[in-house]
Amino acid sequence: MGHGQLRVGLIGTGPWARTVHAPGLADHPGTTLSAVWSRRPEAARELADAHCTTAADTVEELFSQVDAVAFAVPPAVQAELGVLAAEAGKHLILEKPLAADLAGARRLADAVDAAGVATLMVLILRYAEQTREWLDGVAEAGGWRGGGARWLSGALLGGQYAGSSWRTDSGALADIGPHAFDLLDAALGPITDVLAAHRTDDDLWQLLFAHEDGVTSTATLSLRLPIQPTVVEVAVYGEHGYRTLGRKPGAARESYTALLDDFAAMIASGTTAHPCDARRGLHLQTIIERAREVADGSGHPQ
Repeated sequence: MGHGQLRVGLIGTGPWARTVHAPGLADHPGTTLSAVWSRRPEAARELADAHCTTAADTVEELFSQVDAVAFAVPPAVQAELGVLAAEAGKHLILEKPLAADLAGARRLADAVDAAGVATLMVLILRYAEQTREWLDGVAEAGGWRGGGARWLSGALLGGQYAGSSWRTDSGALADIGPHAFDLLDAALGPITDVLAAHRTDDDLWQLLFAHEDGVTSTATLSLRLPIQPTVVEVAVYGEHGYRTLGRKPGAARESYTALLDDFAAMIASGTTAHPCDARRGLHLQTIIERAREVADGSGHPQ
Protein backbone atom coordinates (compact mmCIF):
# COMPACT_ATOMS: atom_id res chain seq x y z
CA MET A 1 0.00 0.00 0.00
CA GLY A 2 2.99 2.32 0.22
CA HIS A 3 3.37 5.12 2.71
CA GLY A 4 0.49 7.27 1.54
CA GLN A 5 -2.36 8.15 3.84
CA LEU A 6 -4.77 5.40 4.73
CA ARG A 7 -8.05 5.96 2.87
CA VAL A 8 -10.89 5.53 5.35
CA GLY A 9 -14.61 5.42 4.60
CA LEU A 10 -17.08 6.42 7.32
CA ILE A 11 -20.40 4.61 7.67
CA GLY A 12 -22.87 6.57 9.79
CA THR A 13 -23.65 10.26 10.27
CA GLY A 14 -24.98 10.53 13.83
CA PRO A 15 -23.69 12.92 16.53
CA TRP A 16 -20.67 10.70 17.37
CA ALA A 17 -19.77 10.31 13.68
CA ARG A 18 -19.97 14.10 13.22
CA THR A 19 -18.11 15.15 16.38
CA VAL A 20 -15.45 12.42 16.72
CA HIS A 21 -15.01 10.07 13.74
CA ALA A 22 -15.24 12.53 10.81
CA PRO A 23 -13.00 15.29 12.20
CA GLY A 24 -10.60 12.71 13.66
CA LEU A 25 -10.16 10.90 10.33
CA ALA A 26 -9.95 14.14 8.35
CA ASP A 27 -7.35 15.76 10.63
CA HIS A 28 -5.05 12.81 11.36
CA PRO A 29 -1.78 12.86 9.37
CA GLY A 30 -1.97 9.10 8.72
CA THR A 31 -5.55 8.97 7.43
CA THR A 32 -7.81 10.69 4.97
CA LEU A 33 -11.61 10.67 5.07
CA SER A 34 -12.26 9.33 1.56
CA ALA A 35 -15.98 8.62 1.55
CA VAL A 36 -19.11 8.77 3.70
CA TRP A 37 -22.17 6.53 3.49
CA SER A 38 -25.41 6.65 5.45
CA ARG A 39 -28.88 5.23 5.07
CA ARG A 40 -29.89 8.90 4.76
CA PRO A 41 -28.18 10.16 1.56
CA GLU A 42 -28.72 13.84 2.43
CA ALA A 43 -27.00 13.37 5.82
CA ALA A 44 -24.07 11.64 4.10
CA ARG A 45 -23.76 14.48 1.56
CA GLU A 46 -23.87 17.11 4.29
CA LEU A 47 -21.12 15.42 6.35
CA ALA A 48 -19.02 14.74 3.25
CA ASP A 49 -19.31 18.38 2.14
CA ALA A 50 -18.25 19.59 5.59
CA HIS A 51 -14.99 17.67 5.18
CA CYS A 52 -14.44 18.21 1.44
CA THR A 53 -14.97 14.56 0.58
CA THR A 54 -17.55 12.49 -1.30
CA ALA A 55 -20.73 10.70 -0.29
CA ALA A 56 -21.00 7.16 -1.64
CA ASP A 57 -24.37 5.96 -2.98
CA THR A 58 -23.90 2.40 -1.75
CA VAL A 59 -21.70 0.60 0.77
CA GLU A 60 -20.12 -1.31 -2.13
CA GLU A 61 -19.15 1.98 -3.74
CA LEU A 62 -17.65 3.12 -0.44
CA PHE A 63 -15.64 -0.12 -0.12
CA SER A 64 -14.22 0.35 -3.63
CA GLN A 65 -12.78 3.76 -2.64
CA VAL A 66 -11.09 2.93 0.67
CA ASP A 67 -8.52 0.80 2.53
CA ALA A 68 -10.42 0.84 5.82
CA VAL A 69 -13.91 1.50 7.14
CA ALA A 70 -14.94 3.28 10.35
CA PHE A 71 -18.39 2.42 11.72
CA ALA A 72 -20.63 4.78 13.66
CA VAL A 73 -23.93 2.92 13.38
CA PRO A 74 -26.17 0.85 15.69
CA PRO A 75 -24.67 -2.52 16.74
CA ALA A 76 -27.01 -4.65 14.59
CA VAL A 77 -26.10 -2.64 11.47
CA GLN A 78 -22.38 -2.79 12.30
CA ALA A 79 -22.53 -6.57 12.72
CA GLU A 80 -24.03 -6.97 9.25
CA LEU A 81 -21.99 -4.39 7.30
CA GLY A 82 -18.79 -5.18 9.21
CA VAL A 83 -18.84 -8.73 7.83
CA LEU A 84 -19.22 -7.36 4.28
CA ALA A 85 -16.36 -4.89 4.83
CA ALA A 86 -14.07 -7.61 6.21
CA GLU A 87 -14.94 -9.89 3.29
CA ALA A 88 -14.02 -7.00 0.97
CA GLY A 89 -10.60 -6.97 2.70
CA LYS A 90 -11.07 -3.68 4.54
CA HIS A 91 -9.49 -2.88 7.91
CA LEU A 92 -12.11 -1.90 10.48
CA ILE A 93 -12.67 0.70 13.19
CA LEU A 94 -15.59 -0.71 15.18
CA GLU A 95 -17.90 0.80 17.77
CA LYS A 96 -18.89 -0.91 20.98
CA PRO A 97 -20.79 -3.11 21.47
CA LEU A 98 -19.50 -5.15 18.54
CA ALA A 99 -23.00 -6.42 17.64
CA ALA A 100 -26.56 -6.58 18.96
CA ASP A 101 -26.06 -10.13 20.23
CA LEU A 102 -23.42 -12.78 20.77
CA ALA A 103 -24.13 -14.64 17.51
CA GLY A 104 -23.63 -11.44 15.51
CA ALA A 105 -20.43 -10.64 17.40
CA ARG A 106 -19.08 -14.14 16.68
CA ARG A 107 -19.87 -13.88 12.97
CA LEU A 108 -18.08 -10.55 12.73
CA ALA A 109 -15.02 -11.70 14.74
CA ASP A 110 -14.81 -14.84 12.58
CA ALA A 111 -15.08 -12.81 9.35
CA VAL A 112 -12.27 -10.56 10.59
CA ASP A 113 -10.08 -13.58 11.40
CA ALA A 114 -10.77 -15.17 8.02
CA ALA A 115 -9.94 -11.94 6.16
CA GLY A 116 -6.80 -11.21 8.21
CA VAL A 117 -7.65 -7.51 8.51
CA ALA A 118 -6.68 -5.12 11.29
CA THR A 119 -9.45 -4.05 13.68
CA LEU A 120 -9.77 -1.63 16.59
CA MET A 121 -12.72 -1.11 18.90
CA VAL A 122 -13.57 2.48 19.82
CA LEU A 123 -13.17 1.75 23.54
CA ILE A 124 -12.38 5.43 23.72
CA LEU A 125 -11.24 5.51 27.36
CA ARG A 126 -8.51 2.92 26.72
CA TYR A 127 -6.61 5.18 24.31
CA ALA A 128 -6.40 8.15 26.68
CA GLU A 129 -2.87 8.86 27.92
CA GLN A 130 -4.24 9.08 31.47
CA THR A 131 -5.73 5.55 31.22
CA ARG A 132 -2.61 4.02 29.67
CA GLU A 133 -0.42 5.42 32.45
CA TRP A 134 -2.86 4.28 35.14
CA LEU A 135 -3.08 0.74 33.74
CA ASP A 136 0.72 0.55 33.44
CA GLY A 137 1.06 1.55 37.09
CA VAL A 138 -1.59 -0.96 38.17
CA ALA A 139 0.13 -3.77 36.23
CA GLU A 140 3.52 -2.85 37.67
CA ALA A 141 2.33 -2.83 41.28
CA GLY A 142 0.22 -6.03 41.13
CA GLY A 143 -1.36 -7.69 44.15
CA TRP A 144 -4.87 -6.37 43.50
CA ARG A 145 -7.74 -8.22 45.19
CA GLY A 146 -10.75 -6.34 43.84
CA GLY A 147 -12.16 -3.31 42.16
CA GLY A 148 -15.21 -1.49 40.94
CA ALA A 149 -16.51 0.73 38.18
CA ARG A 150 -19.25 3.34 38.34
CA TRP A 151 -20.72 5.05 35.31
CA LEU A 152 -23.71 7.21 36.21
CA SER A 153 -25.17 9.51 33.60
CA GLY A 154 -28.35 11.19 32.47
CA ALA A 155 -27.51 10.76 28.77
CA LEU A 156 -30.86 9.15 27.93
CA LEU A 157 -32.88 11.76 29.84
CA GLY A 158 -32.03 14.42 27.24
CA GLY A 159 -29.31 15.70 24.93
CA GLN A 160 -27.83 14.42 21.67
CA TYR A 161 -28.06 10.67 22.43
CA ALA A 162 -31.56 10.67 23.95
CA GLY A 163 -33.07 9.98 20.52
CA SER A 164 -30.79 6.99 19.83
CA SER A 165 -33.20 4.06 19.60
CA TRP A 166 -30.61 1.30 20.03
CA ARG A 167 -29.29 2.99 23.19
CA THR A 168 -32.80 3.39 24.55
CA ASP A 169 -33.65 -0.27 23.78
CA SER A 170 -30.34 -1.84 24.83
CA GLY A 171 -29.75 0.49 27.75
CA ALA A 172 -26.72 1.02 29.91
CA LEU A 173 -25.47 -2.58 29.78
CA ALA A 174 -24.73 -2.53 26.04
CA ASP A 175 -23.81 1.15 25.69
CA ILE A 176 -21.52 1.96 28.63
CA GLY A 177 -21.03 -1.60 29.94
CA PRO A 178 -18.27 -2.35 27.41
CA HIS A 179 -16.19 0.61 28.64
CA ALA A 180 -16.56 -0.37 32.30
CA PHE A 181 -15.98 -4.10 31.76
CA ASP A 182 -12.99 -3.44 29.51
CA LEU A 183 -11.26 -1.30 32.14
CA LEU A 184 -11.95 -3.70 35.03
CA ASP A 185 -10.72 -6.59 32.89
CA ALA A 186 -7.59 -4.69 31.78
CA ALA A 187 -6.78 -3.70 35.37
CA LEU A 188 -7.63 -6.92 37.23
CA GLY A 189 -7.19 -9.70 34.66
CA PRO A 190 -9.78 -11.44 32.47
CA ILE A 191 -13.39 -11.48 33.67
CA THR A 192 -14.32 -15.17 33.77
CA ASP A 193 -17.93 -15.02 34.98
CA VAL A 194 -20.82 -12.81 36.03
CA LEU A 195 -21.57 -13.93 39.61
CA ALA A 196 -24.57 -11.64 40.06
CA ALA A 197 -26.46 -9.12 37.96
CA HIS A 198 -29.48 -7.02 38.79
CA ARG A 199 -31.35 -4.49 36.68
CA THR A 200 -34.01 -2.15 38.05
CA ASP A 201 -37.07 -1.08 36.04
CA ASP A 202 -35.36 2.22 35.19
CA ASP A 203 -32.24 0.42 33.92
CA LEU A 204 -29.83 0.79 36.83
CA TRP A 205 -27.45 -2.17 36.64
CA GLN A 206 -25.45 -3.65 39.53
CA LEU A 207 -23.02 -6.41 38.57
CA LEU A 208 -20.55 -8.69 40.35
CA PHE A 209 -17.70 -10.24 38.35
CA ALA A 210 -15.22 -13.06 38.89
CA HIS A 211 -11.75 -12.56 37.40
CA GLU A 212 -8.89 -15.04 37.12
CA ASP A 213 -7.04 -15.83 40.38
CA GLY A 214 -10.03 -15.30 42.67
CA VAL A 215 -10.25 -11.54 42.14
CA THR A 216 -13.75 -9.99 42.15
CA SER A 217 -15.12 -6.65 41.02
CA THR A 218 -18.38 -4.74 40.76
CA ALA A 219 -19.93 -2.41 38.20
CA THR A 220 -22.79 0.07 38.58
CA LEU A 221 -24.24 1.52 35.37
CA SER A 222 -27.01 3.95 34.53
CA LEU A 223 -27.85 6.33 31.69
CA ARG A 224 -31.03 7.56 33.38
CA LEU A 225 -29.87 9.33 36.54
CA PRO A 226 -29.93 13.15 36.59
CA ILE A 227 -26.26 13.36 37.54
CA GLN A 228 -24.25 16.31 36.19
CA PRO A 229 -21.50 15.95 35.24
CA THR A 230 -21.45 12.23 34.43
CA VAL A 231 -19.61 10.16 37.04
CA VAL A 232 -17.03 7.77 35.55
CA GLU A 233 -14.79 6.08 38.11
CA VAL A 234 -12.78 2.89 38.10
CA ALA A 235 -10.99 1.73 41.24
CA VAL A 236 -8.75 -1.16 42.24
CA TYR A 237 -7.64 -2.14 45.73
CA GLY A 238 -5.25 -4.65 47.23
CA GLU A 239 -1.76 -4.95 48.71
CA HIS A 240 -0.76 -1.55 47.36
CA GLY A 241 -3.77 0.38 48.59
CA TYR A 242 -6.52 1.98 46.55
CA ARG A 243 -6.14 3.55 43.10
CA THR A 244 -8.79 5.36 41.08
CA LEU A 245 -9.10 6.42 37.47
CA GLY A 246 -11.51 9.11 36.33
CA ARG A 247 -12.44 10.42 32.91
CA LYS A 248 -11.28 13.79 31.64
CA PRO A 249 -14.22 15.59 30.02
CA GLY A 250 -13.63 16.36 26.35
CA ALA A 251 -10.81 13.85 25.91
CA ALA A 252 -12.64 11.86 23.21
CA ARG A 253 -11.05 13.66 20.23
CA GLU A 254 -7.55 13.26 21.68
CA SER A 255 -8.20 9.57 22.42
CA TYR A 256 -9.54 8.98 18.92
CA THR A 257 -6.31 10.46 17.52
CA ALA A 258 -4.33 7.97 19.66
CA LEU A 259 -6.56 5.16 18.33
CA LEU A 260 -5.74 6.22 14.76
CA ASP A 261 -2.01 6.28 15.62
CA ASP A 262 -2.30 2.62 16.67
CA PHE A 263 -4.49 1.73 13.68
CA ALA A 264 -2.10 3.24 11.11
CA ALA A 265 0.87 1.54 12.82
CA MET A 266 -0.88 -1.86 12.78
CA ILE A 267 -1.64 -1.62 9.07
CA ALA A 268 1.83 -0.33 8.18
CA SER A 269 3.43 -3.28 10.03
CA GLY A 270 0.91 -5.93 8.96
CA THR A 271 -0.20 -6.57 12.56
CA THR A 272 -3.77 -7.63 13.33
CA ALA A 273 -3.55 -8.29 17.09
CA HIS A 274 -4.17 -5.45 19.58
CA PRO A 275 -5.55 -5.35 23.14
CA CYS A 276 -8.63 -3.55 21.74
CA ASP A 277 -9.25 -5.54 18.54
CA ALA A 278 -12.44 -7.33 17.43
CA ARG A 279 -11.63 -10.34 19.68
CA ARG A 280 -11.84 -7.89 22.59
CA GLY A 281 -15.24 -6.84 21.33
CA LEU A 282 -16.34 -10.48 21.28
CA HIS A 283 -15.08 -11.02 24.86
CA LEU A 284 -17.05 -7.95 26.03
CA GLN A 285 -20.15 -9.16 24.16
CA THR A 286 -19.87 -12.49 25.99
CA ILE A 287 -19.93 -10.62 29.33
CA ILE A 288 -22.97 -8.55 28.24
CA GLU A 289 -24.85 -11.70 27.20
CA ARG A 290 -23.94 -13.49 30.45
CA ALA A 291 -25.05 -10.47 32.51
CA ARG A 292 -28.43 -10.47 30.74
CA GLU A 293 -28.88 -14.20 31.44
CA VAL A 294 -28.03 -13.82 35.12
CA ALA A 295 -30.29 -10.77 35.52
CA ASP A 296 -33.16 -12.63 33.83
CA GLY A 297 -32.63 -15.59 36.14
CA SER A 298 -31.98 -17.94 33.22
CA GLY A 299 -28.26 -18.19 33.89
CA HIS A 300 -27.06 -19.76 37.12
CA PRO A 301 -23.48 -19.27 38.32
CA GLN A 302 -21.35 -22.26 37.43
